[in-house]
Amino acid sequence: MVYQVVIIGGGVAGLTLGLKLARSNVDTLVVEKQSKASHLYKGELLQPKSLSHFDRLEILPLILDHCYVLPEIEFIEMNRENGRLLPQTNNVFSYEILDPPYNYACMIDHEKLKSIILKEAQSYPTFHYMNQAKFLSFKDEQTALVESGGEKQEIRGAIFVGAEGRGSRVAREMGVSYKEYAYNHQFLTVSFPRPPDLTKAEMFSWQNRFLGLFPLPDGRVRTVLLIKPGELKEMKNIGLSSFYEAYTDFLPSLKGYVDQIDSWNKIQLMIPFRHHASRYVKQNKILIGDAAHTVHPMAGEGMNMAIQDADILGELLVYLISGNNLTQKELLWYEEVRKPRAEFMMKLSHQAALFYSYPYDWFQKLRKRGIEKTGAFSHLHFKQMLNISGMGMLPFTIGDRLQQAGIPAPVKRKLKRSKKSYYFAQEEDYPWAYSSASGTGKKGKKR
Repeated sequence: MVYQVVIIGGGVAGLTLGLKLARSNVDTLVVEKQSKASHLYKGELLQPKSLSHFDRLEILPLILDHCYVLPEIEFIEMNRENGRLLPQTNNVFSYEILDPPYNYACMIDHEKLKSIILKEAQSYPTFHYMNQAKFLSFKDEQTALVESGGEKQEIRGAIFVGAEGRGSRVAREMGVSYKEYAYNHQFLTVSFPRPPDLTKAEMFSWQNRFLGLFPLPDGRVRTVLLIKPGELKEMKNIGLSSFYEAYTDFLPSLKGYVDQIDSWNKIQLMIPFRHHASRYVKQNKILIGDAAHTVHPMAGEGMNMAIQDADILGELLVYLISGNNLTQKELLWYEEVRKPRAEFMMKLSHQAALFYSYPYDWFQKLRKRGIEKTGAFSHLHFKQMLNISGMGMLPFTIGDRLQQAGIPAPVKRKLKRSKKSYYFAQEEDYPWAYSSASGTGKKGKKR
């Protein structure tokens, strides 16, 4: 079996890349070891940049048919009074501060998203799919060994892409090392039927406690509860009532809904972890998604980063294959574009995680003030939503941080240019297509 591109891993990243390549008549094979839908929680929040990519792939209408649209996210800071948690302040962060048409996010069942992408990809004759197949190793630079049906097979390809997530075998074969970071908290996640009045994304917090609620399109709600390491064991010793109370303490109206969860087996423990690969490209091997980077889930960016990887790499591979120029030097364009953006998003998610990492009253006051000021100043609000949307990358300045802390800062409180001018331009997303004539790369860097 011989293909132009072989993708190891049939998650959202691998399938998105496969669809993108197949649409451009690139002979592509996706190798996936699972045969059934996973019951484990994976990304469900699609950010605006991802929506724009799916629009270009002409499947956004199908996705929106199965999405719950989120125009905004509400942050609710709580305070304990007379033994009860009561709302103290609420602040709304709106995607509508971005320019249309991609000025919203949406929630979609992860497996449903995969099925939409896979079905569309299979409509192209250049897309091939092999499930219940496990990647073993590389026999040589252009041959992968795969086990399927108890037998080993050799698969030849010009390019191999590792999209298998954390613990990537392709990454090990490449000799990639990782920078890693662990956190001082964990999460419990589960979905259940939602109350009729729960119609928007809400994030409740008190000290270092946190509950996130994100509506799903089937009358359910995805929930994320922050806990201390080891707390799950304590909760299990008490019983499911301790889990219910953790929810109803924040939002009493969840009574009668959260208690429909009748088994601990339905609740998934998530241990947040961050890692970043030392390299994304080696010879004809490339990493995308969690194989290249994982981020803290607080900002809901992991799946979106993977989709953005697939878009950038897909565009580059189509460009290079059409010009018969598949060298490592040219493939490094992908790493040059994606690695700095991944590092920026990892830092952004890390900072969001630290907001909920400490139980001190003074820290809660600082978080409360930071959220209030970010929402109050339009330029700070825009920067926050632009960054998490993936549509652009606009770091906060020292003056911005002073404003968020409530310290008067002698800085302008308006954007210097139009909002659209801060979005990633085509030249930034796909710089190779604009540099061939001049022989320079991004920001004039010689290649």
